Order: sequence, then structure tokens, then C-alpha cells
Amino acid sequence: MKQTTIKNIVIVGGGTSGWMTAAMLSRLFNTQLNITLIESDAIGTIGVGEATIPPLQIFNSVLGIKESDFINATQATYKLGIEFENWYQQGDAYMHAFGNVGRDLGFTSFHHYWLCAQAAHNTDSNSQYNPADFWRYSINFQAAKHNKFQPIATIPNAQMSGITHAYHFDASLYATMLQQYCLQRSVKRLEGKIDNTILDSSGNIASVILQSGQTVAGDLFIDCSGFSALLIEQALGVDYENWQHWLPCDSAYAVPCESTHPLLPYTIATAHDAGWQWRIPLQHRTGNGIVYSSQYMSDAQAKQQLLDNLDGTPLAEPRKINFTTGRRVKQWHKNCIAIGLSSGFLEPLESTSLHLVQSAIIRLTKLFPHHGIQSQQVDEFNRQSQTEFEQIRDFIILHYHLNAKQTEPDNRGLWQHCRDMSIPDSLQQKIDLFSQTACVFKHQDELFTEAAWIQVMLGQGITPADFHPLAAAVEPAALQDYLGNISKVINTTVTNMPEHSAFIKAL
Repeated sequence: MKQTTIKNIVIVGGGTSGWMTAAMLSRLFNTQLNITLIESDAIGTIGVGEATIPPLQIFNSVLGIKESDFINATQATYKLGIEFENWYQQGDAYMHAFGNVGRDLGFTSFHHYWLCAQAAHNTDSNSQYNPADFWRYSINFQAAKHNKFQPIATIPNAQMSGITHAYHFDASLYATMLQQYCLQRSVKRLEGKIDNTILDSSGNIASVILQSGQTVAGDLFIDCSGFSALLIEQALGVDYENWQHWLPCDSAYAVPCESTHPLLPYTIATAHDAGWQWRIPLQHRTGNGIVYSSQYMSDAQAKQQLLDNLDGTPLAEPRKINFTTGRRVKQWHKNCIAIGLSSGFLEPLESTSLHLVQSAIIRLTKLFPHHGIQSQQVDEFNRQSQTEFEQIRDFIILHYHLNAKQTEPDNRGLWQHCRDMSIPDSLQQKIDLFSQTACVFKHQDELFTEAAWIQVMLGQGITPADFHPLAAAVEPAALQDYLGNISKVINTTVTNMPEHSAFIKAL
């Protein structure tokens, strides 16, 4: 490729992904880069990315944004996990609570000791296996269900390790906050729509032409144009890998409603006949949406079901979103990198949309080209991107595939389809290993922790056939003391926490 010092960066598209990209590049590279961001106020944003996972704390910290400023500027609340209602069977519920569950001993994970105690208890009393008991040992779960929040470090005499949290927030307010941040750091904003993209003789993007006639040239172009993928697809023709055979949902409606109390510190994802509905509590409103498969539910049915299940009065007309689950075959091609929805889409079941933006930005900074773009950089970026998308894909498929919902014999429906379908070998291997041995192993750089996989597989009905033999080496009385002490410390700690809304108000 052309050996040119990479200095002029053009970001096409604003919103959360565009301004997150501009903010981090301007923060880390300071005056080394000339950054221009092109966006149009007329396009607007989709507005589904209002729930995050814990790594966003690191992103804000690198930018130098204080948590209290972020909370106040974006009307944010704290998020301790995601509760899944009716996913395994109608009427059940479990939580993917962030952070650890229990306390490991040596090389053996906590859940093996818990399974050992469950097996001993069942033998002694002929009682049934009780998976819900597992969450007694999660401080995030206990705090969430008691509507409490406080960082452990601020609790006097706390005997627990830190509580792990993410946020619910207004994505448009976050984009506005980052825009102000960027403009103070000499990022140039241009208002306008792209009319044409000019390629050079090597197939790289030389410039984009706005509808006003203005030409914007650059060395590196970042496509944050959303589903339209103006550069990576329309200009460069990079293909898209469709995953709808594993994740059949292809439609959504989103609508805000009036905020209700109490202000819960967790997201709720409720399964329905042809998909699921989200509830995300913010300070000033509640974000709601319904995700569904148009093969099994009409638009009118989905819209009405969403409106019928709101906690408060809707504040707008539901907005329709069409999507194709999958990923861009190459997220980096030539001198263009797709970040955000232009790079792929995984439904927001585990709140990973903004994380994929964040990780792509960090990946770019680590592999940022200096004197020209090298093929090795591009290949490594794309390899890491593919692995990350596939690992998150598997985790989302897990929720759908492991279900025991009752379906009519003459109507297969979404859940029967997901239960019967073939799944990726990488996911099947994880399920089989846990089912037989209760073992879970996190791959290097994998987003979801072992605790996350364990909670979802237990919640979705897997009862492991065995546990690690080291767990049986502990005397039964000592094992009960070990479990009891953990539960006692959690209960005491949660009791001393303030209400979630009170903690936010104190900020």
C-alpha cells in the first residue's frame, strides 16, 4: 500500500460510535492527527444503545471523564446485570449478574463447591436441585434485587471485593457530551450528507464529496454511517456474513416511556412468543423496545405488544428498526475501517453494541498505522474482530437454543426453531463440556467471563452431571461454613448499601 504518513482522519457519521471514535483518537494522539467528522442532523440516531456492560468505565476513565459527570450529563443509572424473564420456560427468571459469584478456592471455581453442596443436600433430604440458590452468592444479584447500590470501596469495614457495574444512559446525550469534548480538542465537525466517494487507482478512498459540493480528503476513513455502510459497503463493496439462520430476529420497535419507581439497577429482558422485550430504566425516562422475528410476528402485533407492556405512558411513537444479524466480512479494508453498525449487528440482548464500538476503537489505536497501512495490521485487526463477533454471537445464541418452552404441535414457532437448529461447533463444545463436567474455560480476550457463562447455562436449564473432584475434598461441615460465610457477608454488605436512586441523587 502507499507509504504515506497517516495524519488526516475522516470519520463519516456521528452518533455515539462516531463521537466515541473521535474522542478516543483525539485524546490519545493529541495533535498528531487532524480529525474531521462528517454528520447530518437530519439523519438522527436509532437510539437502542442505552445499556452497557462494565468495560465502558475504562473507556470513560481513559478520556478523563469523571463518573459523576457522566451520570449527570447522560441521565444515567447504574446497572448490575440483566434479568431474563421467561427465557427457559414461561414464568421463570434468572439474572446474568456482573462480577464474580461466590469465592474461588485455589484452582477450583466456586460453582464446583456449590454443586457439591447441592448434591450432598439432595442426597440427604431427597429435595430437588435448586439452581436459584446459586444467586445467593452474587453480591450484584442481591444488591440488584434489593434495589441497592454503592461501590464496595466506599462501605466502611466491607469484607467483599468490589461490586461490578455498568450503566443505563441516554445515548444521544452521551454523543452530545462527547461532541463537546471533541470540539474542545480541535476535532472539526462538518454538517452534511455524503453524495459521492472517490477512489484512487489502488482502490483506496481518496475523498468524499458532500451534497454541498465540498470535497473532504483523508488518509484514513472510518465508517460510522450505521446500517447504510456508506463507505465499507457502498463504496468498497465489502460483503456481509448473514447469521439469521442462528438468530432469526430481524425487526425491532423502540419507544421511551415515563420513568417509574423504584429505579431498578438492572435491565430486564422478557421473552415473548416471537422474540423479547427490553426495559432500561434511566433517571428521566425508561427505554423500551421489542425485538422479534417477522417470520413469526407481524409488525402490528409487535408494536401493540410493546405498547401493552409499558410501565408508563409512552413519550413518542414507536420507531421501527430493521436489521440483519451478522458481521462485515472485513471490518478493515483498504484505508477504511467500519465501526459501529456498519461493521455488523448483534441484537442488544447482552448490551454489547457499544462495547463492540469501544473494542474496535481500542483495537484501532493499538494497530494504528504510522507510515502507511501494512497488510499485517489489517489482517490482525480483522482476525480479532471476527473472533470477538463470533464469541458474542455464540453467547446470544445460547439464550435462544437452551429453552424448554411449550409449543403447539402444528406451530413450530421461533423457540422450537431455535431449540432444534444446529448451532456453531464452538458453542456446542462449551455446552457439552459444562453439561458433563461443569467446567467452563474463558478464551484469551473473550468478553464474557466464566461466571457469565455459568449463570446463563444454569438459568437456561443445564444441570451439570458432575463437578470437579477437588470440591469433594472439603469436609461437608467446612463446605457449609464456607458457603454460609459468603452468603452472610453479602447480606450484611447489601443491607448497609443505600437505595439505588438515593445514591444517584447524592451525586
